[in-house]
Parts: sequence; C-alpha cells; structure tokens
Amino acid sequence: MDMEIEYLIVGSGLTGATIARLLFDKGFKVLVVERRSHLGGNVYDHYHPSGIRIHTYGPHYFRTSSETIWQFVNRFSSFYKYEAILKSYVDESYENWPISGSYIRKTVGENWQPDFTGKPSNFEEASLAIMPRLIYEKFVKGYTEKQWGVPASRLSSSLSKRFDVHHDNDPRLKRDKYQGIPVNGYAAFMSALLKDIPIILNFDYLKYRNLVSPKKMIIYTGAIDEYFNFDLGYLRYRGQKRYHHYHENEHFILPAAQVNNPDPNHGEHIRILEWKHMLPINYAHRIKGTVLTKELSFTPQDPDLYEYPFPDQYNQSLYQSYRQRSKLIPNLTICGRLGDYCYYDMDHAISRAMSISGKIISQV
Repeated sequence: MDMEIEYLIVGSGLTGATIARLLFDKGFKVLVVERRSHLGGNVYDHYHPSGIRIHTYGPHYFRTSSETIWQFVNRFSSFYKYEAILKSYVDESYENWPISGSYIRKTVGENWQPDFTGKPSNFEEASLAIMPRLIYEKFVKGYTEKQWGVPASRLSSSLSKRFDVHHDNDPRLKRDKYQGIPVNGYAAFMSALLKDIPIILNFDYLKYRNLVSPKKMIIYTGAIDEYFNFDLGYLRYRGQKRYHHYHENEHFILPAAQVNNPDPNHGEHIRILEWKHMLPINYAHRIKGTVLTKELSFTPQDPDLYEYPFPDQYNQSLYQSYRQRSKLIPNLTICGRLGDYCYYDMDHAISRAMSISGKIISQV
C-alpha cells in the first residue's frame, strides 16, 4: 500500500475504533482494516423492513458511571434513556432478573441463607454463596449450562460477578448513572466514531499482513490465538445462533426486551428478545408488528463468529501462553475482547482503549 501509516488498527469494533479515534485526533496517521463488510465489529445494528432496529450480534445496553466515558460517547451520538429490565421465565411466570429479594423470601422463606460458605472454587459454588440452591437451580444453573455447554461446576467462579441478588427489588439490570442507546442506533454511532479515519473493509489482515507495514505499531483486536495461527492450540469461545421471526399482527408479545430461558425443559434457546422494547416508546407504537429473536448458544469454529471467551482455568492458562508470546513481538499491541480473552461491557472496552491510547501518546 502506498499510503503512509503510523498506526495500523486491525478490527473496527469498539476497542479498535476508540483507539483509532484518539490517535487520529492527536494527528497521527492511522489506518483501520476490517475483514467484515461493515464497520463496528459486534457493535452494529440493522433495520427490519417493519422499521424495527435489531442489534445484529445480540442486545447492547450501553451503561456507565464514568463522566469521562459518557462525555466521550456523546461526541458521536445523543443517547435516549434506556435502562434494561430483564425477565426470566420460571415456573410459567415472568420473574425479575437479576433475582429480587422479595421473590427469594416468598419462595424460600424470610430467613433464607446462601447454600455455600467459604471460598468458592467454581461458578456453582460462587452462585450458591449468594443464593439458596432452589433459586440457583431455577434461575442460574440451566441458563449457564445452556450458555456454556458444560456443567456449571467446571466454570470459573469469577463468572458469578456478572450478577447479584437485588435485595431492594430494583428491576434494572444495572444501576449505572448513565444508561441509554444511541438515538440513530449503533451502526450510526460507530460510523461517527470512525468519521474521516481511513478504513478498508473486507480486508483480512491475517491473510495479507505482508501488504501493510506501519511505521510505529500494529494494534490487533482480533482473536489472539488466531494471530498465532492457533499453533499452541485453540482457545474456546461461544457464539449465538439467532433466529428472527416477524409477528405482523402483534404489537408487543413479551413483558420485556429480554426474557431468559433457564429451564432446559422449555427449549434449548437461552433467551428471547423483543426489539421494540428497546426503541423510543413513541416510535415503537407507530410500528406495525413486532420481531422476536431466539438465541441458541453454540461453539463456533469460524473466528468471525467468536463472541464469548470461555471462563475456565484451562483456557485462561492457554491464553496466558499466547499473551507471553505477544509481549516478545516489538511494536505489537493485542487487545479487545478477543485479544485480551476477556468479556468486556462496552464502557469497559472504551476505558481499556483509552488507557492503551494514553500510553501510546505519552511515549511519543
């Protein structure tokens, strides 16, 4: 390629796009390459013919309590307020998720106790450390084992940090100060985030890496094991198969945008999404029909379908082996959800990208 490049960013998802923006704003010559036909990575959405906006790679609920991150994202889009409220379908009833304290008291008794004490060694024990076994089996066990495809006792205890019991019955998924969705959607938000930055779509860097030679650094946000051609072994990931169905004569069907399905006897899908709930209410009421999406977990072989790094000790050890190798390569930074082999919420991805960019800028 003839253009002069100082920093090559591989991948246009939230991590890569944020780093590209911050470096570009400082006057550096940046190029972003993306092997998909659209920018934005998994932070992308599209429109159903009815006008309903669907998050292509699963629901994205933006939230943060950081003033810095909130100000940053508002440079690229206004956000309408959206505080995610989820339900779980349990015993033929829609119950709050996260689990409400009142439900546990009603089901188990006022003086309930967690069913595990001591230091948890796995996800099941960590879950039982915050709730009774009956509640765990109704809400958590089946969902988790469908999501990951293994017994819950084989998963890392750290996975339990993603949920809690809401003793005050707060129905919101999270309590962050700022919560919302970009007014014109995530695709438009990501396009604005990358505005004026050179981008090449449909470019698989790992196939054509000899064609691009940046002067200062490669910032790679894809799967770390794929970067090394999987030569130490394959890290395990999970993805989602999504099946959309338009109900022309229904206005709303579900009580919430997301209904979890923890009961293995109620189908193999882990959740159902109704996208109209995520739209501004005045706009949603003008749309005819509604779209439901069922999500089923699977283990993808194609790296383009990787979504969730696998939370167990074996894969964490393998990741660390790859990470140590990456540190030996000069002028290479591997990061992002797949590069760090770590599940990031959107605000965490932005925070990590800001930290990486800050270090790069400070060293120039």
